[in-house]
Amino acid sequence: MLATIIVTLIVFVGFLGAVSLLYSAATDMNLSPFATLLASFVLALIFLGIQFLISPSIVAWSTRLQYLQPGQYPWLENTVKELATSSSIAMPKLATVPSPAPNAFVFGNSSSNMTLAVHEGLLRQLNEDEVRGVIAHELGHIKHRDSIVMTVLSAIPLLAYMIARSTMFMGTGSRDRDKSAGYLALAGFIALAVYFIAQLLVLRLSRLREHFADVYSGYLTGSPRSLESALTKIAYGLSIRPESLQGVRALYISDPALAKNEVEGILERRSEYDLDHDGVLDESELQLAMEKEARSTWTGLNEAFSTHPPTFKRILLLRQIEAEIKQGTGEEAIYKRI
Repeated sequence: MLATIIVTLIVFVGFLGAVSLLYSAATDMNLSPFATLLASFVLALIFLGIQFLISPSIVAWSTRLQYLQPGQYPWLENTVKELATSSSIAMPKLATVPSPAPNAFVFGNSSSNMTLAVHEGLLRQLNEDEVRGVIAHELGHIKHRDSIVMTVLSAIPLLAYMIARSTMFMGTGSRDRDKSAGYLALAGFIALAVYFIAQLLVLRLSRLREHFADVYSGYLTGSPRSLESALTKIAYGLSIRPESLQGVRALYISDPALAKNEVEGILERRSEYDLDHDGVLDESELQLAMEKEARSTWTGLNEAFSTHPPTFKRILLLRQIEAEIKQGTGEEAIYKRI
C-alpha cells in the first residue's frame, strides 16, 4: 500500500511540473519554471484541502443517513463500543441509512471524528455475528485511516481530469497561435494520461485496503467465518437490489454493481459448477466455482477497474485466515496473505 501511495504522489508531482512548464510556455508568462511549479502545487494543495474538508458533508447529505441518539439502538451501540475499545480507536458516531440494500461504510476526515453508517437492510438480513464481522471490517478502515487516505488520493485523478478539460478548452481558443495551442494540447494529453494512471493506482489501493479491512475483521473478532457469511449474504442481497450512489460506491463494504455481476456470472455457469447435477450448488461446488472465477483472466481484467476485490477472492482469503488463526498465527503474518 505504501508503494502504491508513493508512486501515485510521484506521478502527481511530475504531472504538475510538466503541465506547469507547458502552460508557462504556452502563455508566454515571465515566470521561472520553479515559480510556475510552486504556484501549481499551492493551487493543487488548496483543491485537495477543500476536497478533504467538504467530503464528509457531501457523503452525509447524499446518503440521507440518520444519526442515532445514545440508547436508540443498544445492541449496535454496545457492539461498536466493545470492538472500538479492543481496536484502541475512538468511538465513531453511529448512523443508519434508510435503504433495504445490505451495506455499510465509514467516512470522516479525522480518526477522532468518524461516522459508521449501516443500511437498515443490513440489520434486517444479517444475524448478529455477521453484523459484528461487518462492524469489525469498518473499524479496520478507521484503524488504518483508509477514509482519510482515500479521500485525499481520489482527488488526484479528479484534479488531473479537470486540468485536462481546462487546457483543451484553452487550446481551442488559441488556434491563432499554433505554438501555444500545441503546448496546451500536449498539456491536456499528459493530464488525461495521468488521470488514467492515477485512477488505476487509486483503485488498486482501494482493493488492497478492503482486503486489509477483511483481515482485520477476522483478527479482531476471531471469527473470519462471520464476515465470510456476511459477504455472501451482502453480495446476494445487492445483486437483487443493485441501486447505489455512484459517489459513495468506494466507501461501501461491497460494491452493488460488482456484486450483481458476480452473482449473475456464477448463475450463468451453474451447470458447469453443479457437478452432481442436482440443481443446487453445495459448499464444495461453490468453493470450486470461486477458485475458478478467481483464476479467470476476464475477472483479473475487470478487477483492475473495480474499487473492491471480487467477493470470492475475499472469501478465499478469509478461509485462509481462519486456518491460520486456529494455528495461532499472529496478525502481521496474516496480513502477508494479501
